[in-house]
Parts: sequence; structure tokens; C-alpha cells
Amino acid sequence: MSECRARPCTLQTGLAAPWMALALLLLSLLLMLLGAGIGSTGWDSVWKAHGDPLAWQIVTDIRLPRTAGAWLAGGLLGLAGAVAQGVFRNPLADPYLLGSASGASLGVALSMAAMGASPFALAGLARLGVTGAAFAGAALAVLLTLVLAQGAHNTMRLLLAGVVVGVVLGATASLVLLMNPDIMQAMQSFMLGSTSFVSWSACALMLGVLLLSCGVAWSLSRVLDGLALGEATAHSLGLPLAPLRMVLILLLALATGTAVAQTGLIAFVGLAAPHLVRSLVQALHRWLLVLSAAMGAVLLLGADLLARWLIAPQELPVGVLTAVLGGSYLLWLMHRRHGLRSGEAA
Repeated sequence: MSECRARPCTLQTGLAAPWMALALLLLSLLLMLLGAGIGSTGWDSVWKAHGDPLAWQIVTDIRLPRTAGAWLAGGLLGLAGAVAQGVFRNPLADPYLLGSASGASLGVALSMAAMGASPFALAGLARLGVTGAAFAGAALAVLLTLVLAQGAHNTMRLLLAGVVVGVVLGATASLVLLMNPDIMQAMQSFMLGSTSFVSWSACALMLGVLLLSCGVAWSLSRVLDGLALGEATAHSLGLPLAPLRMVLILLLALATGTAVAQTGLIAFVGLAAPHLVRSLVQALHRWLLVLSAAMGAVLLLGADLLARWLIAPQELPVGVLTAVLGGSYLLWLMHRRHGLRSGEAA
């Protein structure tokens, strides 16, 4: 046992992690195929796509970018959740822990109050301004958290600063809504999450950020493995924790802000994806990060398809569905662990 504690980084994942990655990839392809056929006109648009310009436009300009966008946003949130839980060594950490959700909400509320339009009904430069405001709000909230915490060297102070920033910015966003009641209904679309208006350009942006984030996170996976042993052990391994933790937190802000700017606030995907991966395989962070991104992509895409299908031709807000399903899963997981501990105690 002492040897395992001393050298946990020699953990062997065997073929479990690669097989899980392959399963998630195949499931993603299947869900994307389904995404092309789920909508108000059903599969008719797919069958008629080659001969009907309107059907072709529905599939290529609405359903496919929305499907790809849900997959990419879920991948960003899943990766951000795994990074957050690794940096803070807390399985309850999620991508919104540092106030990014409240900052994004405030940015959108201010931009909507200034322009007086829905974030998902704007076109061209105006709509780009709203998504940019969401990203800027999320990024500034994380930077404010870092300033209040005096850097990233103290995780407890960072967590407390994130809570304070989240509460203050959330209250400020509520104040903006109270002063501009005409934007409340439009703001609800952002708060509940939506993939309805994701374009191919947004997909290209999210794909670039996802590839960059995965590459950086993969290169720093040894840091997260070291942090899992405790900060003292990580220091003894010669890891410069303060600057590398800062890079990981900025990466967390980038991935979260990009996803939130395009799809709004979607709950529990970033929290549940790493939990699901850890419940299925035991792996080091170089695999955990990639698998969490893939699991998050599958979760959000699956939830988006359910949101489109359950009460078709109407739709459910995908953020509500992920909150219900993710919250139910975590409650079941807590009940299961409590039952196992009670059985061991008995």
C-alpha cells in the first residue's frame, strides 16, 4: 500500500480508457446522425435534402451546425470541469466555480440593455457583440477572482473569492434586469441555455478553442496528477505549481467562456462528465481530460436531442434538461456512496 501511495502515477489504465474513447466516438457519430433528422419536419427534410433546396437548407444550415455546436460546447464544458476538479482537488468543482457564469450573465444583460434586443435574435455585428459580451464577462469575472485571491497559489482563497465574485456579479445582473424589465424574457433564453442559433462560424470557433484547450491541458496533465497527491508532494516532484496552476485556470476560463458565449448557461455537464468517466475507468489525467471532454460532448448532444424530441414540434430549454438529468444522477451517486459506506460500517 505504501508503494502505491508513493507512486500513484504508475497507475495502469490498460485498454479500458482507449476502449471508452472509441465507444464515446461511435456514440457521438450516432447522435450526430440522429441530430440531422430531429426537428419540426422530422426525417422528411433529410430524405428530400438532395432535391429540395428548402429541405437542404434546414439540414445544412440549422440542424447540422446546431448538432455540432452542442457537441463542441459539451466538450468544452466537460474539459473545463475535469480541469476545475483537478486544480481544486474537489469532485464538486464545476466550470462556473470562479464566477464565470455570473460574469457572462452580467455581460449579456448589459449588452441587451444597451441594444434592447434578444441575444438569440440579433444578426451580424450586433449578435457578435452579445456573444462577445458574454465571453468578456466570463473572462473578467475570472480575472477579478484572481485579483481578489492575490493569484492562484492559495486554492481556498481562490474558491472563496470565486463565490464572492459570483454573488456580487449575479446580484448586479439582477439589478440590471430590474431596471430594464423589457429584456427579462429575452434574458431567460440565455439563462436557460440554447443551441438553437449556433452557426457554422461559432462551431469553427469552438472547435479551435477545444483543440487548443485539449492540447494545453494534455501537456499539463502531469501537474494535475501531482496536485492529486497534495501540494507538498507536487512541490517535491519539482513542479512550479503557481505559474502552472495559473495557466490551467486561464484555460478553464477560456473553455468555459467560449461555450457560454455560444450556448448560454448550461448546468451540470461540466460537473457530471468527469464523475461519469471516473465511475467507468480509472485513469491518469492525460486520459481523464480527453474522456471528460468526450463525455461532456455526448451528454450535451444527447440532452439537446431530447430537448428537441420530447415535446416536438416545440422544444425544451436544454439547460433545464441537463440540470434535471445531471442533478438526478448526482443525487443517485451520493445515495449510492452513502449506502456503500453504511454497508461497510455495518
